[in-house]
This record gives sequence, C-alpha cells and structure tokens, in this order.
Amino acid sequence: MSDWVTVSTKVRKELWEKAKAYRVNISEVLRKALEEEVRKREEEETRKLLDLASEELKKIPPDEVVEEIRKMRRER
Repeated sequence: MSDWVTVSTKVRKELWEKAKAYRVNISEVLRKALEEEVRKREEEETRKLLDLASEELKKIPPDEVVEEIRKMRRER
C-alpha cells in the first residue's frame, strides 16, 4: 500500500469557484499535473545522463569495443 501526504496550494478564489461550478475534481487534476511534471523531469534527467554516457563511450576506440565483445562471447 502506498503512503500518501497532503499537499496544499493557494489558488485565486475565482478559479476555485469556477472549478467547483464545473465539478472539477481538483485533487485529481493536481495529482495528474504533478505526476506529469515529475515524469517530464525524470525523462529530462535520463536524457542528460544518456548524453553524458554517449560522450564517454565515444572516447573508447572501436577496436577495443570489438575485442571486448569477442572476449565476452568466448566466455559464454
């Protein structure tokens, strides 16, 4: 079972009243928006790490990579 925390925020009263009038599930909207933002940030961080790894891998000579692959295959 997940643990939950309560998060609060302030919004303009006019916006809150409109959301209520349209029967918007405010908690659900905020939850989904936060989940989406976190997902975007995680993807962004992953992309940066992959770029960094790619730059490091470019420093390894291709013949070294080929030799390592051959060595791994022989060990199977």
